[in-house]
Amino acid sequence: MRITVNTHKLFGYRATLRTAKQLAEPAAKLVNRSVPGSMPDVQITLTNPRGLAELATMAEAELAGGVDQRVRDREERHAAREARNVAGRAVPLADGSVLVLINVDHNNSPGEFAITLVHELVHAMQFSRKGVRERIIRDRCDAFKVEPQSRRQAREHERGLDEEEREAYSREYLADQIVPGANAA
Repeated sequence: MRITVNTHKLFGYRATLRTAKQLAEPAAKLVNRSVPGSMPDVQITLTNPRGLAELATMAEAELAGGVDQRVRDREERHAAREARNVAGRAVPLADGSVLVLINVDHNNSPGEFAITLVHELVHAMQFSRKGVRERIIRDRCDAFKVEPQSRRQAREHERGLDEEEREAYSREYLADQIVPGANAA
C-alpha cells in the first residue's frame, strides 16, 4: 500500500497539497482497517473539473484498450460535464493500482476534503474485491465501444455500483476521526 499525492493543472494550491499529504496516510490506514478488501497502491491527484475529466478518461481508455480517438473525445466531453458536479472520483488503473481524483473546487475545507478522500478510498478498496475490477473493465469496454456487454451484464454493473456507493456513503463517518467535526456540516 503506497500512497502518493500530487496535483494536475493546479497552480497556487500549495497549502491544499500540504493538507492532502497530511490527511492521505491516516485516511488510508483508517479505511484499510474498517473496510473489507485490501488497499492497493493509490495515487491521489488534486485537480480542477477539466483535469478530473481528462485524467479519468485517459485512465479508463487505457483500461479498456484499443480505443478510437473520436469515442475517447466523446467520453471526455461527457466526463467534463459530469465533473462539474463531482467532488472526487476513483479509477482503477491497468497496473492494479488506483487513481483517486479530487476536485479542489468542490472541497472548500479540510473536513469536506476528508469526507471526499474517505469516500474515494473506500472505492479503491472495493476494486480489490473479487469480480469488481473485471466488471468495471467490461463496462468501460462497452462505454468506449471496444466490446459490447449484454443487458444482463449492464444491469449487474448498475446494481454493483449502487451497492458500492451505499457502502462508500455509509463509511464517510470515518472522516470525523481524521478531521474532528468533518461530518457536522
